[in-house]
Amino acid sequence: MPSVVGARQDPDDADSLAKYWTFYRAVAAAQLTRWLPRRPALILDVSGPRARCAQQAAAAGHRVVEVVDAHGPADHDDLTGDHHRVIAEAHTLGFLADGSVDAVIAENRMLSRHLVTESTVGEIARVLAPGGRLLLSVDSLMLGMAILAEQNHWAQLSDVPSAEVVLVPWPDGTITRCFWADQLRELLTDAGLEVEWIRPRTVLSPSAVDHVVSVNPDALAQLVQTELTAPLGDESVGIHLVASARRISA
Repeated sequence: MPSVVGARQDPDDADSLAKYWTFYRAVAAAQLTRWLPRRPALILDVSGPRARCAQQAAAAGHRVVEVVDAHGPADHDDLTGDHHRVIAEAHTLGFLADGSVDAVIAENRMLSRHLVTESTVGEIARVLAPGGRLLLSVDSLMLGMAILAEQNHWAQLSDVPSAEVVLVPWPDGTITRCFWADQLRELLTDAGLEVEWIRPRTVLSPSAVDHVVSVNPDALAQLVQTELTAPLGDESVGIHLVASARRISA
């Protein structure tokens, strides 16, 4: 069976894992649906346009400000009256006042791609209103160690257990920052956020998903529901970690 670690994290570059990435996107969308505020809220999305979290939040009745960089999408065909795009740096939210948004979405491994994660989380905490919530995803340290092993970076791999910050190079030249659950929890707590939960994006393996969906294509919805109802359990499994945190009330 194909290994999800051996494939590029971009689902579009993993044809052999097409069933798994379809499942993965369905799980991410379902997790976001469960997390979104029940009442209409002002939501900041810094996930990047490929995640399509802003569209989902706007369709659920929220006002959404989506941050894109200068190289982001130029068209506005998919924007609604409650969905606005702002060209800005996601790690410096200077255009927003303190405590001005009800929720922030930082999906699509955004915080792993911004390597000075502490600064970015600090800005997110600043713009969150007291009691406001953050949903985020990051690359797990399990993924990072697997990448280092695949590239025969044994010296770097041996340093991982004692390292406070783990930066992992990808073959395409990009660098990702990977986290254990405890490291992620400490990062959020230091920024003044209260961690509600941390869990793997998925606990089902690519081979298990591929087998079940190949036998019964209609089983996808049941697999997604299995992920949503699975107990939190071991936070260390999975290639990506997802977390929800709340700004501590003033």
